[in-house]
Amino acid sequence: MRHLATAVDPEVQAQKDFQTQVRLASRAIVLNEQNEVLALYTHRFDDYSLPGGGLRDGEDPIVGMVRELQEETGAHHVHNIQPLGIYEEFRPKGAEAGQVVHMVSYCYACKVADDLRAPTPEDYEIQNGSRPVWLDIHQAIAHNEQALMDPSHHGENLERETFLLRLAAKELLI
Repeated sequence: MRHLATAVDPEVQAQKDFQTQVRLASRAIVLNEQNEVLALYTHRFDDYSLPGGGLRDGEDPIVGMVRELQEETGAHHVHNIQPLGIYEEFRPKGAEAGQVVHMVSYCYACKVADDLRAPTPEDYEIQNGSRPVWLDIHQAIAHNEQALMDPSHHGENLERETFLLRLAAKELLI
């Protein structure tokens, strides 16, 4: 799978010695015939993210992507799965100095059935006000770009999510 990008948090760049914990994840980019993207709107951060999350121990990245897509959005009949690439991040792990998370996200484009079933979000997703939405991909990008201008406002994943939305708009639109 091709390498898409590597993002290094400025706090990590400033560290000389650190221990790294690798976290594997999968992300889904789903576009429909109207060039709408299936995203998660998060009320807490007022931004859009792509369905996806951490892989379970030994879980295949595609299996994990399908699982996360179903849990977070209620999507089903996931098909036409195509690898897009790997997005890497190095960021601090909590408040503990010298601890870094190396997030490796396997990114896939896919299609789903037109109707969404009831999602089964995790507690933190409910608390953050996350909900699945279909929206024009350019609207999602513009909204996230506006949020990026206010660093105190957005979550730690916004740069990755906006990068992947831009990539999808460039490479996947019909």
